[in-house]
Amino acid sequence: MTIFEAHQKSLWNEPRVWLVTGAAGFIGSNLIQFLLELDQSVVAMDNFSTGKPENLEDVQQQITASQWARLKFLEADVRDAQSCRMACDGVDYILHQAALGSVPHSIEDPISSHESNVKGMLQILQAARNAGVKRLVYASSCAVYGDHLGLPKRESEIGNCLSPYAVTKLANELYADVFARCYGLSSVGLRYFNIFGRRQDPNGPYAAVIPKWISAMLNGEPVRIFGDGETSRDFCYIKNVVQANIAAALTDLEEGSHEVFNVAVNARTTLNELFEALRSRLAVSEPRLKDISPEYRDFRAGDVRHSEADISHARERLGYVPTHTIDDGLSEALDWYLADYHRRADGYKTAVD
Repeated sequence: MTIFEAHQKSLWNEPRVWLVTGAAGFIGSNLIQFLLELDQSVVAMDNFSTGKPENLEDVQQQITASQWARLKFLEADVRDAQSCRMACDGVDYILHQAALGSVPHSIEDPISSHESNVKGMLQILQAARNAGVKRLVYASSCAVYGDHLGLPKRESEIGNCLSPYAVTKLANELYADVFARCYGLSSVGLRYFNIFGRRQDPNGPYAAVIPKWISAMLNGEPVRIFGDGETSRDFCYIKNVVQANIAAALTDLEEGSHEVFNVAVNARTTLNELFEALRSRLAVSEPRLKDISPEYRDFRAGDVRHSEADISHARERLGYVPTHTIDDGLSEALDWYLADYHRRADGYKTAVD
């Protein structure tokens, strides 16, 4: 039995109350589905600024009626102190995912990124402290490594931040550390690398690369690569992220401590390699995509050149062992991406008709 399987067994045997912020988002909705499938009680919090009601509807379709009844949803903003106090009341563990998660957006509008990511985190920390929450697990980011050139990235070595978004995530880590030192609030920060999977939104100017490229290919639109395509990322499937969150919450760590961990697979994929992986998979059902090529643009401000995580710290301390490589994740998620594309396309046609 793996450590993650042991955590799952413990959840079956000992139900707990969880708060998931950003619950209608990509990562948040996958977390609440996992918890509800294990008959946990979940408080879900979202203000729908980036989260989607259809993500919660999809969760409801995947579980039983009795499991869905264990969900309490609060349409509220993490920047609001009273809402955070209400959400934390009676909660054992918090999985804090709410954020404006875009480097380009933060460069265009640093104020809103700070308000959501830093003020929101501070309100959750204060509410968790006052409610006596056992542990707070929060979403940090590989963006905190900034201009540090060393590979793979290790938690103890960071560089200068390259975007306001990176600053907000570093501020989250600093606040969590101070709350552990000053108030004894146990917390764990998870430095997400490039996450992909079910319920990832392909729309909008700041959409993640995998769903955005899939949508562009299917629509016959150009796939734009910023730079020469040799920029690399450590792409991590959503099921690895769910595992890391549960392990961070339930693993026996020092009481009143704060630690940060990388969440990735310890492998680099270039954007050119990613393009080919998507094109070849989609061409099986869409032969017209067989010979398409990407469109190259200038490098973007705030983007790092290469990213790869050392996950040994998470493996040793949390028992985190990724179950899915990028190829595993793409193979499992592609049907959902295609179904989501056709659902959106059919919805557009219906609206036009």
